[in-house]
Amino acid sequence: MTPDRAVLERAIERGEHEGGSVEFKERLTRDTHLVDGRLESLAAQLRHRVLSGDGEATYVVGITDDGHLAGIEPPAFSESMDVLSLLADEADAHIEDVETWGVDGEGNAVRGQSGERGIVGVATIREGAVMDDDEHIVVGTAGHVDHGKSTLVGSLVTGQSDDGQGGTRSYMDVRPHEVKRGLSADLSYGVYGFDDDGPVRMDNPDRKTDRARIVEEADRLVSFVDTVGHEPWLRTTIRGLVGQKLDYGLLTVAADDGPTKTTREHLGILLATELPTIVAITKADLVDDDRVVAVEREVERLLRDVEKTPLPVERHGIDAAVEEISETVVPVVTTSAVSGAGLDTLDELFERLPKTGGDETAEFRMYVDRSYNVTGVGAVASGTINAGRVEAGDDLLLGPMADGGFREVEARSIEMHYHRVDEGRAGRIVGIALKGVEEQDVERGMVLLPREADPQPVREFEAEVMVLNHPTRIGEGYEPVVHLETISEAAAFYPEGGQLLPGDSGRARVRFKFRPYLVEEGQRFVFREGRSKGVGTVTDVTGVE
Repeated sequence: MTPDRAVLERAIERGEHEGGSVEFKERLTRDTHLVDGRLESLAAQLRHRVLSGDGEATYVVGITDDGHLAGIEPPAFSESMDVLSLLADEADAHIEDVETWGVDGEGNAVRGQSGERGIVGVATIREGAVMDDDEHIVVGTAGHVDHGKSTLVGSLVTGQSDDGQGGTRSYMDVRPHEVKRGLSADLSYGVYGFDDDGPVRMDNPDRKTDRARIVEEADRLVSFVDTVGHEPWLRTTIRGLVGQKLDYGLLTVAADDGPTKTTREHLGILLATELPTIVAITKADLVDDDRVVAVEREVERLLRDVEKTPLPVERHGIDAAVEEISETVVPVVTTSAVSGAGLDTLDELFERLPKTGGDETAEFRMYVDRSYNVTGVGAVASGTINAGRVEAGDDLLLGPMADGGFREVEARSIEMHYHRVDEGRAGRIVGIALKGVEEQDVERGMVLLPREADPQPVREFEAEVMVLNHPTRIGEGYEPVVHLETISEAAAFYPEGGQLLPGDSGRARVRFKFRPYLVEEGQRFVFREGRSKGVGTVTDVTGVE
């Protein structure tokens, strides 16, 4: 018996009995279990199970009252989870985790198979409503490889000192099974929070339930979107920094190495996208005080070279950093994940910095960053909500498809950091399970909108662009990759006047090479091809195809 199967076996062995915390349900449906007062009755039953289990109940779905594995089809299982989520919410509880198995023709549970007779699942229900996520900031990290950004984030989210070998960095590694088996949008590589007593940290970030606990317990949440430090993977870094609705950037510079070419690349992207940024000088424990001071001066010169004002926090204080941080003022903090120096300063900054991204009052919009399939749930689209709010059960549009059309879908359920929530709001990283579409039809760069929206995708748009670097000049037909929201697509540039030189700013017509996308005026983008790179702002989407 595998460890996974043991979860199901233990629930069946404990059985369903009065005064216990286990409940068997063959299936739950909206039409049967949410009408004629049944919602209140079933919610009271769920509340009883939770109290009997000292705050935790186990619901086995796809099983008869006598413990026989019946198995139900994936759509029925998904509906059952939706109904169970509503019952839990009514009982001031929430679904914390769901495990599923296929049921074969002989009534056996088999991990990873859909089975001839459907699936069975074990849902863990916990006492307490989900977090009110009004206080949730998203921080994008960047920096040269081996400059300690993942180690720094690992120490922040766990409160553990590093062993000097990057031990806390391992917590930030993404594991394939998390994407395969989890519904949550794990774009964030780390999360921690704050309550009235201070930081709320993860005991073991390898456990998805630990991340869910942070979301549940914290009054304020900080998610980190990590990026890749290797120069060949700059495109992936651009994706992390441009494709998400970040509130702040965190750029790391190692004290033993100082600013590098990659450091300048990442800083340029952060500042070109007008993201308020903090610079953390890391690995201060590896060098003497004179070297730390020298690197601090290098960083300050680097910032002044791009017309930004450095604000050393140790010199000017945290109050000044919170009040002054902006597109032009960059706080600088010296840290060590080994000694813990500067980590309290970062904690206080992240606890006090205001949220900057996303308008919750606007029409809902989310660009898809990633999609995957979850057994018993179906297609899941993950990303950061650009604007507005979305609730489970909302009717949405997904697209554009290759032909420019949009498909009608339903938001079946929503999760954030493995924690099922009733709604998602602007600036939050979420996974949305979609009804009405197959996972293979959901692509990065698509957008989710309300059903009543009237989107007008385009192949071309006008933009104001600035060439940051190019070996010669940009002429008509130049084809870099454009990174706009989560879109990463080759596009042809047609500069006004025929050409743009390095350092030039000017207007250009931009045409996607393969398909249309939803592009709006005011959106900023980065373009890159080889050693060439630049930034731009969409100025007009009317009068073009």
